[in-house]
Amino acid sequence: MEALKQGADTLFILLGAVMVLAMHAGFAFLELGTVRKKNQVNALVKILVDFSVSTVMYFLVGYAVAYGASFFIGAEQLAAKNGYELVKFFFLLTFAAAIPAIISGGIAERAKFWPQLLATAVIVGFVYPFFEGIAWNQHFGVQAWIKSVTGEEFHDFAGSIVVHAVGGWIALPAVILLGARSNRYRKDGAVSAHPPSNIPFLALGAWVLTVGWFGFNVMSAQTLDKISGLVAVNSLMAMVGGTLAALIAGKNDPGFVHNGPLAGLVAVCAGSDLMHPLGALVVGAVAGTLFVVMFTLTQNKWKIDDVLGVWPLHGLCGAWGGVAAGIFGAKALGGLGGVSFGAQFLGTAMGVIWALLSGFVVYGVLKATLGLRLSQEEEYDGADMTIHKISATPDREVSW
Repeated sequence: MEALKQGADTLFILLGAVMVLAMHAGFAFLELGTVRKKNQVNALVKILVDFSVSTVMYFLVGYAVAYGASFFIGAEQLAAKNGYELVKFFFLLTFAAAIPAIISGGIAERAKFWPQLLATAVIVGFVYPFFEGIAWNQHFGVQAWIKSVTGEEFHDFAGSIVVHAVGGWIALPAVILLGARSNRYRKDGAVSAHPPSNIPFLALGAWVLTVGWFGFNVMSAQTLDKISGLVAVNSLMAMVGGTLAALIAGKNDPGFVHNGPLAGLVAVCAGSDLMHPLGALVVGAVAGTLFVVMFTLTQNKWKIDDVLGVWPLHGLCGAWGGVAAGIFGAKALGGLGGVSFGAQFLGTAMGVIWALLSGFVVYGVLKATLGLRLSQEEEYDGADMTIHKISATPDREVSW
């Protein structure tokens, strides 16, 4: 029976890893559909190569930083218990690799290729797993301290803060330091619109992310005996809440509509194992509205050229989700309890501050040394031709 349980748990978390791996195709197509045609190839290449660099860094360094486990042992030991620990690494890697995928959308269309890969290596090798270890592995006694102050530990079941808020708040300094795309904000105060290049691809990316998210959330249980249908239904309710709110707040704009479910899913991650489904619906609706309002403000009023709106979507909606777990997870609002608003606020604030400082340090150093951005001419030609020497749809094809 123990061998059967080990095999079932390994298969369970492997399926979760594959579902979250598929989400990276969603990141790729969401960015592909949003950027201009001359930057589509770059979007696809960045996501795949960032994932590959993330894998190497998380295997060699990051996983040890977060969990103290090393893979520099014999294959016989690694294969013990059906290789569960290896597959657990695979699953958690897909979370870690989401950080550079999130950042990629914010800095699209004008960022250099190789400096971003260096940033990915540092972020996935140290910045992300450092906070991951605090939130999910009791590092440095931070969780014990939060519990002594508030009565409960900081709760983040599937990464509203650990993954999404951290990714979004690292992206904000990167976007600011990089600067807006050329001619995006003109000297006369006018804002030059850069509409999505391909709504069907944008929608495909959103759908792939949405479906994979159920592996992201439900499989965060990590063993089969801890699986929760509540997590699945709460994820569903937050998804539709975010969609409907973005539909109304965004006045039926298809870009907002397809980012709405993602906003809801970002927000529900933290408390998806605690909330009542109606609470999850409200959390998702608030997130969908928050994304539309803050994306509009950042782009048009504050003139922060965050191409895919990753700071509003992941940074702000993730932070809202961390705090919301302390509100809607309470028994008074139909939740399971065992969580406090104070603990959620403290944990969320720590994640945001760590990510913000790390983003300024990593991208500040890169800007001062290697530079972050393409030249004006390279940006005008587009990242596809400048970096990869081919466009998404070449004008000339060999016909013989």
